[in-house]
Amino acid sequence: MSKEIKTRQVHKDVKALDKTVTGMERVKRAYVRTKETVEKAQPQEKRYVSPTEYAEDKTERGADRAAHEAAHQARKQGGRLADKAKEKHRISKETKATREAVREGRSPTHREPSQSPRPSVPSGRGEPYQPKEQMRKKAQEQAAKQAAQKKAAGQRAMQRASQQRISQQNAKQQAAQIRELPKQTIKTIDRGEKTVKTAGKTGQAVKNTGKGTIKSAAKSVKTAEQTAGKTVKTTKEAAKTAKAAAKASVKTAEKTARAARQAARAAEQAVRAAAKATASAVKAIIAGTKALVSAIAAGGWVAVLILIIVLLFGGILCMVGGGNSSTVSPVSAEVEAYEPVIRIYAKQYGIEEYVELIKAVMMQESDGQGSDPMQSSESGYNTRYPREPNGITDPEYSIECGVQALKDCLQSAGVENPVDMEHIRLALQGYNFGNGYIAWAQGNYGGYTAANAAEFSDMMAERMGWSSYGDKQYVPHVLRYYIFGRIPTGTGSQAIVQVALTQEGNSGDTYWSWYGFDSRVEWCACFVSWCAEQCGYLESGVIPKFSLCSDGVDWFDARGQFRDASYVPAAGDIIFFDWGNDGTIDHVGIVESVTNGVVNTVEGNSGDICARRSYSMGSDSIYGYGVPCY
Repeated sequence: MSKEIKTRQVHKDVKALDKTVTGMERVKRAYVRTKETVEKAQPQEKRYVSPTEYAEDKTERGADRAAHEAAHQARKQGGRLADKAKEKHRISKETKATREAVREGRSPTHREPSQSPRPSVPSGRGEPYQPKEQMRKKAQEQAAKQAAQKKAAGQRAMQRASQQRISQQNAKQQAAQIRELPKQTIKTIDRGEKTVKTAGKTGQAVKNTGKGTIKSAAKSVKTAEQTAGKTVKTTKEAAKTAKAAAKASVKTAEKTARAARQAARAAEQAVRAAAKATASAVKAIIAGTKALVSAIAAGGWVAVLILIIVLLFGGILCMVGGGNSSTVSPVSAEVEAYEPVIRIYAKQYGIEEYVELIKAVMMQESDGQGSDPMQSSESGYNTRYPREPNGITDPEYSIECGVQALKDCLQSAGVENPVDMEHIRLALQGYNFGNGYIAWAQGNYGGYTAANAAEFSDMMAERMGWSSYGDKQYVPHVLRYYIFGRIPTGTGSQAIVQVALTQEGNSGDTYWSWYGFDSRVEWCACFVSWCAEQCGYLESGVIPKFSLCSDGVDWFDARGQFRDASYVPAAGDIIFFDWGNDGTIDHVGIVESVTNGVVNTVEGNSGDICARRSYSMGSDSIYGYGVPCY
């Protein structure tokens, strides 16, 4: 029973929440009764003195009701619109939150209005009751809030009632205002409509805000997509740049490797060349040794002595180098490849010690190339092929014919050994011109000279009706490849060289006037004679006094002191030139030195002054050398 009593008390406490509302209703009813009592208390005649007053009174009350109804409808519609605006705002907010959750990968969670928690109400079936103090406190708080709201509404109602009483007391003023009441009512209704419009605008603003938010979100998404696209593009460009850099690095590495390979090849070629030069020197020594053995067997002790000198000088010079070491040009690889075949036929025909000379001839004739490397098609030993240039098409047969032809020349010239250079020169020129030259040179000049070689060439060209005949410089051309043809024989003199160097840059007046000429002449020979006079060589008879170059050649040749262009000169030797390669001596000078295959000279009348010049060994312009016996 106690529980039921408590339940009733609880219900009464809950009902207490509506006391404020009940009070307000009572106030309204009291106001209405008071108004009716006042109206009844007024004399009948005063209330409606005339139909006009009755109409005014009816109009006033109708206007009052219309005003109350309009205000009530305005508040009602305004509340509804406000609720709708709030609901739209809440939905827009939840939509935005849902989109953000989807974008971030979270599951969207929202609560429907119907899912709001409800206050628990005791069911009377054994559930624990809340303490009475707490329920009363909550009820009082809610009642206080509602009372405050009702009080404010009552105050507004009392104010309107007071205004109505004042208007009733001033009948004249109320009558004057009767006409304005409809207008005021209309204005009040307009205000209600304005309130409705304002609420609508508020809802539209909320809607527009939602749309703006959605548009902003879409723009953000689009901007993010564009940023991502630009990032991807930038990444691709960076990858391309890295790839291009990698390719450039690979190319640079390849170029470096290629350059290294080329340098290695060049080094390898240099090593091979050095090895080849050494091998050539060794082969020369072997050939000389074989010749030495042959000479010993024949009892030629003079030749043995010469061979020893050649081996000591030539072999060492080629292996360790020297100022004149490069004057011996190596034969080509093609010629070296033919050496076994050359050696076979040289042995077969009895000239095995002349293998190096045969190789030098082949080098001059063809560099070891072609089907006729010895150019022996026109020799009398060719019986298989046409006797015309390059008629032979078998290289081995060409070598066999060439070895036989060279053997005949060596025998006709009287060559005694591989270092018998005087007779070897005659034999070589005979190989080029034919054996007829050897007999002609021996019969007319006692042997080979560069001058008679040129004379014979011109004579045969005229006889044959050709523009030229053979090679006038064939001997020095061959001997540049023959090691035994490069042995220096002169001792030379530095005295005449030093005198000549002091005159560098001078004109020729001093020299041709010293010689005895009254006017200018070609003074190169006068300059050589003047230098020899300063050293005392004219008085001692070492060098002649001459003004014609040909006279100088004749003087040295008559004493066996003239050497052709294949000779390796020494400092102080007299060098003679044939500019037109026609056997005419055109110019003369003094040898200063020989270095690395180059002859350095001091000459008078070179550009009309005394000047230093240089020429390659074996040059076509060099006619030969006078070798003084200093």
